[in-house]
Amino acid sequence: MVIHKISLIDEPSTRTLGERLAGVWTYPTVVLLSGNLGAGKTTCVQGIAAGLGVVEAVTSPTFALIEEYEGARGRLVHMDLYRLESHEIPALGLEEIWERGDLVAIEWPERLPFLPADHLRVTLEHGEPRTATLEARGNAAEGMLTALMAAVESALR
Repeated sequence: MVIHKISLIDEPSTRTLGERLAGVWTYPTVVLLSGNLGAGKTTCVQGIAAGLGVVEAVTSPTFALIEEYEGARGRLVHMDLYRLESHEIPALGLEEIWERGDLVAIEWPERLPFLPADHLRVTLEHGEPRTATLEARGNAAEGMLTALMAAVESALR
């Protein structure tokens, strides 16, 4: 497991984190976004979408649960598990979604009864400054995090 912590000075830097994440994303890594309400999870996903070349507006799929977006550089599957209980999640067929080869970003992964083998957890926290803790599990996720840290450090400075 590899862990890094970075400061995010404002909302645009949270979006930039997402854009850079999309630029280094490696299959089969699933992106898990944790944090309190308003911490910036959806803002980060909007950056991921921009990094993939998605042109339509990206909003939190709190009621839809799953939204899919086609981008010039790939497909984004955005999930929000806030309204679900752990026992309801297996009915979503997550393993099949993870295996399609799309970039999958999941808000509120604490509700998952199981985690994908390769995942990058992005935990966003309010404060001055706002922070993101990045935790990679699995070989693909660890390689992705190493590349992400290099990209983020140059973009956020």
